[in-house]
Amino acid sequence: MINAEWLRSLNYLEFLRDVGRHFSVNRMLSFDSVKTRLDREQSLSFLEFNYMILQAYDFVELAKRYDCRLQMGGSDQWGNIINGIDLGHRIRSSSVRPPLLTTSSGAKMGKSATGAVWLNSEMLSAYDFWQYWRNTEDADVPRFLKLYTTLPMDEIGRLATLGGSEINEVKKILATEVTAILHGRDAAEQAAETARKTFEEGGLSDNLPSVEVPAADLEAGIGLLSLIVRAGLAASNGEARRHVQGGAVKINDAAVSDERLSIGSAQLTGDGVIKLSLGKKKHILVRAI
Repeated sequence: MINAEWLRSLNYLEFLRDVGRHFSVNRMLSFDSVKTRLDREQSLSFLEFNYMILQAYDFVELAKRYDCRLQMGGSDQWGNIINGIDLGHRIRSSSVRPPLLTTSSGAKMGKSATGAVWLNSEMLSAYDFWQYWRNTEDADVPRFLKLYTTLPMDEIGRLATLGGSEINEVKKILATEVTAILHGRDAAEQAAETARKTFEEGGLSDNLPSVEVPAADLEAGIGLLSLIVRAGLAASNGEARRHVQGGAVKINDAAVSDERLSIGSAQLTGDGVIKLSLGKKKHILVRAI
C-alpha cells in the first residue's frame, strides 16, 4: 500500500477547493517545522510547504479506506499529525507523539539521514537490518537495548557496564535481539553467523546479500561503475567513481583503483560468485544466472 493509490488521481483544482480551504496559512506558519526554517532564513519551497497538507490528506484516506484510527510520529511531525486530525475531525481518530529519536551525536534516525531502515525483508534483508543495529554508536547501545529489545533490565544493566572491545559483543547482542523480534530468531542468528564468517574469518558466506546478473553480461564484461550501481552500493556512476577513487572498492577482497575496469566471468570464484565490497562493512555477492 502506497499513498500513490489516491494521490495520483487527484485533480489539483478540486483538491484546492475541497481540501485546501480547510487549512489556514497563518496557522501553518506557526508550526515549528515551518517557523524554524523561516527564522533561520532557510529556503522553503512551495512543495515542502504543502507537505503537511498532503500528509493530513493521507491520514484521512487511510482512515476511510483502511479504518486507520491512530497516527504515530516523532515530535517533529506534530504539526502534520494534528492537521490530519483536524482534517478528519468527523472520523474517530487518535495520535501518539513520542519524542523524536536521535543518536547520541544528535543525528535524526530516519531515511533522510542514513537511508530507510525498512521492516519489509524484500526491501531490506535481515542481514542488512542486523548490520544497521550492529553499527550503532557506542553511546547509544544501552538506550537502544532498553527501547528495542525485550531483554531483562538487570541484563541490560550488566551489558551497559561493558566497555572497550566488549562493546562490540554487546552491539551484536543488540542487533540479534532486534532482528529476532522483526524477522525471527533463526534469521537473526543466521545474520549474526554470516557477519562472523565475513568479518572475523574473512570467509565467503552464501547468506550475504546478492545481486543476480545474466551470465551473458559477465561474458561480455560489465563496467565496474555500472556493477557498483546495479548492486545498490551507489546511486549513480559519479558516486561509484568517487568510491573507487577513494580506495573503498574491492573485488574478491582485492582493492581496485581503475574505474574503467571491466568485470567478467574471469572474476568468478570457484563458488560461481564475485564478491563486491564497499569499505569494510558492505559486501554483495554477484551471481551469474
